[in-house]
Amino acid sequence: MKYGRVKNYYNGEFVDSSSANDLDVISPIDGNLLSVVPMSSAEELDSAVKSAKNASAAWAGAPIKERVQVFFRYRYLLERNLDELTALVSEENGKTWDEAKAEVEKSIELTEFACSMPQLVSGEILEVSKGVECRTEHFPLGVVASIVPFNFPLMVPNWTMPNALVLGNTMIMKPSELVPLSCQRMAELLKEAGLPDGVFNIINGGREIVEAICDHPDIEAVSFVGSTHVAKLVYQRSTNALKRCVALGGAKNHLFVLPDANPTMTATNVTASMTGCAGQRCMAASAMLAVGDVDPIIDQICDEARKVVPGKNLGAVISRAAKERIEGYITEAEKSGAKVLVDGRGATVDGKEGGTYVGPTVIDHVTPEMSVATEEIFGPVISIIRTGTLDEALKIENANPYGNAASVFTQSGGAARYVMEHASAGMIGVNIGVPVPREPFSFGGWNDSRFGANDITGKSSIEFWTKLKKTTTKWNPEAGVNWMS
Repeated sequence: MKYGRVKNYYNGEFVDSSSANDLDVISPIDGNLLSVVPMSSAEELDSAVKSAKNASAAWAGAPIKERVQVFFRYRYLLERNLDELTALVSEENGKTWDEAKAEVEKSIELTEFACSMPQLVSGEILEVSKGVECRTEHFPLGVVASIVPFNFPLMVPNWTMPNALVLGNTMIMKPSELVPLSCQRMAELLKEAGLPDGVFNIINGGREIVEAICDHPDIEAVSFVGSTHVAKLVYQRSTNALKRCVALGGAKNHLFVLPDANPTMTATNVTASMTGCAGQRCMAASAMLAVGDVDPIIDQICDEARKVVPGKNLGAVISRAAKERIEGYITEAEKSGAKVLVDGRGATVDGKEGGTYVGPTVIDHVTPEMSVATEEIFGPVISIIRTGTLDEALKIENANPYGNAASVFTQSGGAARYVMEHASAGMIGVNIGVPVPREPFSFGGWNDSRFGANDITGKSSIEFWTKLKKTTTKWNPEAGVNWMS
């Protein structure tokens, strides 16, 4: 075992869990044991919440200009430790070096946005009547929680942590039990940056801890990123306990490819979207709607896909169970009459036979009712559904329950605008395979891809992590009495 047993973190210290139930943390790259992670108890969550609650008043009472100084230093530490963090993300998640490095760089960008908060939450003031002023101010909620997934061990924690903390909250973070090591290192960097003890806390565990977070009376808000099935349960349970909740679920992202699309740009973008992070991201291309005759573009996509090699420029999927599930989808589609143009089943990497790899897979002649057309595969697989018209393609996209992202590849501004207006998704791309907004624009889908009123990043997150106080003042008695006073 390369690393010691994973610990919880509260009161500024790493604390051994009293749980006797541990899970192995396995590197998807080669199958080696990295660590073990405890399945902590609800009583241990209480200790973490108490730590956060004790730190809450002092942290919230510090001016935002002082709070943000911690994150200027944290941003510097992320940059200084970029290679170390890249290696850790790659090792525990299975990403390629370049993908893991991009994840750390995105974490730096997210922190930079948090550092701009003093300019974004300065409030408003207006003389609404003679001698009467109204003003607004953002106040922290108190103790909040963030439940994060396996596919981005560092980036998704940094979606929530910097914004929530700069805005004056204290936080409990529950990492994925599959990838708990990056959050451990994040806690160390925050302490080095000068974050007061108790402001950031980590509790490791599984379902019991998630349910305890949803139920805990001293936690005011919960953010969640994961599958739609669990997102619904977390949202329902948290809001039933009268908490705020934003829960991001799964996706089935559709790419519309029109005959006038630029072949090279389309093929490279579609391939990068389907294979990036081994397809384990909620913005990955999953279904391609081939509108009309786009066979030359499909041929070029296949050529590009064959250039993506497991262990070289394609990372591993998270586990053996994930590999078997993804390959099962491919086999089921083939048995149902679809044609596998590029087959990634049975992929292995020399010297890393214990790793869990699935090669790029392109499946043609998929029909809309097949499972590969409707369900989230979360692997480097794209299903091609052929349609005669753009309206027919939009009907298929609109019928899917998810609504994270959709992209259109075309040189027609009119066609692009038509998709932008009619696709049922919260994030739209034009000739872009992964239409993730950059800060200050927020990340969030529609339909069964998001539950809750706000997005999880960017400006929209301010409304989630704060409560608004409105104050009306009048000092001059000569202003008299009117309906305003």
